Amino acid sequence: MTATKAPTEPPPKQRPVRRPGDRIFAGSAKASGIFILVVLAGVAVFLISEAIPALTAPAADIPGGEGLGGYVGPLVLGTLLGAVLALLVATPLAVAIALYVTYYAPRRVAAAMGYLIDLLAAIPSVVYGFWGLAVLAPALVPFHVWAADTLGFVPFFAGPASTSGRTMFTVGLVLAVMILPIISAISREVFSQAPALHREAALALGATRWEMIRMAVLPYGKSGVIGGAMLGLGRALGETMAVAIVLSGGAGATLNLISSSNPSTIASNIALRFPEATGLGVNTLIASGLVLFVITLAVNMLARWIVDRRADFSGAN
Repeated sequence: MTATKAPTEPPPKQRPVRRPGDRIFAGSAKASGIFILVVLAGVAVFLISEAIPALTAPAADIPGGEGLGGYVGPLVLGTLLGAVLALLVATPLAVAIALYVTYYAPRRVAAAMGYLIDLLAAIPSVVYGFWGLAVLAPALVPFHVWAADTLGFVPFFAGPASTSGRTMFTVGLVLAVMILPIISAISREVFSQAPALHREAALALGATRWEMIRMAVLPYGKSGVIGGAMLGLGRALGETMAVAIVLSGGAGATLNLISSSNPSTIASNIALRFPEATGLGVNTLIASGLVLFVITLAVNMLARWIVDRRADFSGAN
């Protein structure tokens, strides 16, 4: 008869030794995250508290006499028109540039081209505004006239065409150039990290370079392109000086992109009106800033949801 061995207890788990540097880094990272949340909450509290007088004031007391909704509505429309137009123009160009720099251009040309595109982000918005006013706006006048005559049945080109070129269409192109380096840089980084095994396998099976990009690179980089586009959209939504210089004020709500009666944007309207505003006018401008804050927050939350959803879908497959 053999004696049964008593069950041995597992050795006690040893707690990992954390060095002082690790604790300092973890604490500083946690403090930085909390600080960002505190700043965001502080901005929200300030905007809400200062906007309450405008939210509760009678409609007749709001500038324009149409109430807060009638005041902010055209500004929201102008903000969204300029930002969406910029996004529609800049995103395909940025993706094409990123693909060319990553997979088509020679190494020296790619390095120089990437450097020059990144330099666009360093140009002040005031310079973009003056460029749009002095160069781009006059150059677009013939297009405005042609669009009004040929595409006048479309609400965006209903006319009358502006004779100065200071239109929402010009603003959209200026904003497109401004957000181009953001989208291009992020797309370039994502495309360059596409799995080499997938790319080489596609080429080994006889795919052309474009087919390889379409089957292996673009599906991998979709979430990154969307994230970059949303970052560019956030920049376009909050741009101030370039829009203020090109439009210099605005009119009522309209979808017309080639007329001088375009609505202004929230950010540029605040910059132009705030120095002369007093009393309830200041609260009204802050209330419009609160609306812009909510729009920007919603855009970023939507972008995060889209990116996470695509990442989960890719992981499931």
